[in-house]
Amino acid sequence: MLIVISPAKTLDFETAPITTDHTQAEFLKDSRKLVSELKKLAPHEVSALMKISDKLGTLNYMRFNDWKTPFTLSNAKQALLAFKGDVYTGLDAESFNKQDLKFAQTHLRILSGLYGVLRPLDLIQAYRLEMGIKFENKQGKDLYEFWNTKITDQINKDIKDSKSKALINLASNEYFKSIHANDINAEIIVPVFKDYSKGQYKIISFFAKKARGLMSAYIIKNKLKDPEAIKAFNLDGYKFYKSESSETNWVFQRMQA
Repeated sequence: MLIVISPAKTLDFETAPITTDHTQAEFLKDSRKLVSELKKLAPHEVSALMKISDKLGTLNYMRFNDWKTPFTLSNAKQALLAFKGDVYTGLDAESFNKQDLKFAQTHLRILSGLYGVLRPLDLIQAYRLEMGIKFENKQGKDLYEFWNTKITDQINKDIKDSKSKALINLASNEYFKSIHANDINAEIIVPVFKDYSKGQYKIISFFAKKARGLMSAYIIKNKLKDPEAIKAFNLDGYKFYKSESSETNWVFQRMQA
């Protein structure tokens, strides 16, 4: 199986990484092109583009201007350990051992507006650039047009290299849209997490994000390769419900958060 997840806005570049093992992202040349265009924006233009406060706009303006290659452990950090937030709380990568990290490096991919596709140990520098942002660039009107088929092609390559028969989509819609699903050479399975609230089961964003991380960690720590095996996922009270699921959308529900 190959798993795809979204990145996070929250970053941690202060905590020392649990490993010195690292790799370089496949699309750094493309990232450099994006950054060169983003550097032309003034702080207030960054704020307007991303719909964020002036303080955050200035921070990300500075990040773009500080961004430079080559990436090393002194100026960058492994993506899996740099991203924080709800998904990464569930993932808890700091608890991974060497074998977990090795499995993740082959079977987990992080989709990114700036970096395209990241392996867990690929080094990144601090940034904020959500995939859905309508940043007009030399390649088109937004980041989907900038990346075009590159993300899809890379995911297909990773599916082939990892001998995967299924792509487990644990990313948000915003990020999964960067993949041309009809061109993926594997079955796409979408786990859906629902919590019981006010008399019905429904998706609650905070809990669903954490559950995506929990399932990613479950697959990695158990070294699962058969997608059917994830139906046994039962962390934090979630349970697979066949009656609520379709062939490709697998529903996991729990009574209490």
